[in-house]
Amino acid sequence: MASNDSYDVVLLIEQALSEVDARQVYSLHQDTEDPVRYHVLLPVENAAARIESGIGALGAGELLTAPVPPLANEDVEEIQRGLLNTCRADVARSITLLEAVGAAALGDPVTGEPIATLAAKVAEVDAREAIILTRSHVVSEFFHLDWTSRARRKLGVPVLHLLEHETFDEQAEGYGDEGVTGL
Repeated sequence: MASNDSYDVVLLIEQALSEVDARQVYSLHQDTEDPVRYHVLLPVENAAARIESGIGALGAGELLTAPVPPLANEDVEEIQRGLLNTCRADVARSITLLEAVGAAALGDPVTGEPIATLAAKVAEVDAREAIILTRSHVVSEFFHLDWTSRARRKLGVPVLHLLEHETFDEQAEGYGDEGVTGL
């Protein structure tokens, strides 16, 4: 459980933070009286889904001349271990970037459902807010199936949605519902 004298913020990100992301997130809390601590959560990519989408990208079935043999469970597990290691490195890089701008940060790879993990972390650290950084997902946002819409329904704290790798000005120039979305 977080101490009462800190302002804990949980960040759910889709990919490693950029320097711009780290500066912008930190800038949101520079005037906060209590020390701010960021908890970075990055979902691990699913190996089976990655393989399936890769095979689908080869051609819409009719372009394949020979069936693709299924991968052995050991091969999928090896790919999953590699994805977990990549995720750990991306979390570490994100923490390093936050610390470089003066923030206190720690983080974890997420192996479960992202919104459930976000909700659990918010409760665990008694977070004051959650920030979700994603690429633009116009279709899922339209139908309110995106992480931010789901988190707003589940959490009892303000949820801020930012687009990764874009400055606040670039996000403000977005179309319709894209970019910075409310607390």
